[in-house]
This record gives sequence, C-alpha cells and structure tokens, in this order.
Amino acid sequence: MKFGRLFLACAVSMLMSASAAWSQTAYPNQIVKIVVPFSAGSNTDILARILSEKLGPLWGQTVIVENKPGISGTISVANSPADGYTLMLTSNGHTILSALNKDLSIDPITGFAGVAEVASVPLVLIVAPEVPATNLKEFIALAKAKPGTLNFASAGLASSNYIAGELLKQTAAIDIVHIPYRGTPEQLTSLMRGDAQLSMAFLGTALSFIQAGKVRALAIATPQRSPSMPDVPTFAEAGLPDYKYDSWFGLMAPAKTPAPILKKISDDVAKVMKEPEVAKRLETLGAVPVGNTPAQFDAIIRADADRYGKLLRAAGITPK
Repeated sequence: MKFGRLFLACAVSMLMSASAAWSQTAYPNQIVKIVVPFSAGSNTDILARILSEKLGPLWGQTVIVENKPGISGTISVANSPADGYTLMLTSNGHTILSALNKDLSIDPITGFAGVAEVASVPLVLIVAPEVPATNLKEFIALAKAKPGTLNFASAGLASSNYIAGELLKQTAAIDIVHIPYRGTPEQLTSLMRGDAQLSMAFLGTALSFIQAGKVRALAIATPQRSPSMPDVPTFAEAGLPDYKYDSWFGLMAPAKTPAPILKKISDDVAKVMKEPEVAKRLETLGAVPVGNTPAQFDAIIRADADRYGKLLRAAGITPK
C-alpha cells in the first residue's frame, strides 16, 4: 500500500513537470501584447513596434502594441497574469516611479521581472534658438545668472528626459524649472514655441530639428561624438565631464513569470536585434542595440532605481 502511494506521488510529480515543460516549450501559443506606457510616436512606441513586427513571424503568433500612457499602463501590466502574454516596453524612467508617486498600488521594481534591455538611445542637450548661449559653458553661466527663470521640457515625470534634466541640474549646480509634457512630440514643440528653453532630447527625434535650425544642440551624452552630429561635443568635451547618463529601453514582464519563458523572449529579442534591417531602423533613431539576460537586466533596473532615487531625494523631490 505504501509502495502504491509512493508510485502515485512520483507519477503525479512527473506529470506536473512534463506539463510545465510543455507549456513553456509551447510558448507562445496565443496573442502576445506589448504595453507601452507612453504615447504613440515616442521612442518607446517605435521600438515596441519594431519588436512586434519581427517577433510575430518568428513566433507564428500575433504580437500587438497597446499604448497606455502613464502610471495606469504600468499598473495594468504588473497586475496581468505572469504567463508571458502581457509584456511592457518602457524606459529607464520606470525606475523612479516610486520616488515620484506616493502609495502606488504596485512596486515598480519587485512587481516586474526584467526580460531584456533592448536599446540605448543617446540624449542631446538642445536649446531654443532665442537662447543666447552657443555652447554648454555659456548656457550654465546664463542659468546661474538667472536662477529659476529658465525652463526645461520633458516627455513626462517618469521619462528619461526628466531624469537627465534633473541630473544636469545637480551636476552643473543650476536652478532650472521642469515642465512635463505628455510625450516626445509635445516636448520638442515646446522648445520651438518658446515655452521652454532647454531639453535633454533623444538624438533620433531631435536630429531633424537640429539640422533645420529649429533648435540648437550644445552637447551629447555619449562617450564619443555622434557621426550624425560631428560638430556637437560630448559633455566631457563641453566642460562637464562628470555628467554621465545612459538612456535605456527594455522589455519587462509581470513578476513570477516563469524563468524559461523569460529566457525564450530574451533570446528571441536578441536574435531580432541582430537583424540588419532592424539595425538600420535603430540607426534612424540614433539607437544602439543592447542584448543581455533577464538576470543582467534585473541588476541594471535595481541599480538605477537606487541611483536615481538618491538623485531625486537630493533634489528635494518627494512622492506626491
């Protein structure tokens, strides 16, 4: 009798293991949704659509992109089933959500599992044409001469542009006022309209405006100059060597998503990002493809949450 119970327990255990292995191997066997917590036309949105177009045929499934700007989009993903069928593509602004919002119903760090860092997009410091500063040193001098009178625009409180702007304030020891917008298009329009004087903008979306003379580029946050803007110095060359910022975009899943599913998605994303056609499309954004494992991406997320949390606390920013 005892032997019979033992045999039955072993059989059930093997069946469960086989079932789990089958479900993970079969992933995906239905529609996969990538939620973007930013507006259409943003870098995040464009990267998500590149992935959806490539992962769909690779998986033999429909991969859709759903724009849900703001905290509500992020919360919806955290509360989704941890089965790999609802993912989120977001920016490193995700790491400061707790520092900006009081009593969130989710934890933006422990509520998610990192899947893969997809790309890094350089940020460039741009100013409105009427700003009387032709280089970074002149702008810093102007800001110090008129504390609290110059505005910097971002694509929202949880955007990379915002973190980069706060980092600039602290590194350069200047007092400039933040104006958040709903997304990248509004952010850039604000400079051309004269509502804001400065922005840390993504290279790909700002380049055409820089080339057309609608905004002026003073420095780029990269180790070397960009081939697309060879005359624009790096922050180190422009006189602010301590300013360092990496604007990454990455894919996340709800916490407790099975590790084999995370690995499959990560591996397939890495495969897609190596395609020549994808590389060309990333080049138009000024983006650099990045590949890492879920564990490596998780470590980056936690390190940035710690670093930028300290940055915002030092700036006197408290959850609202």
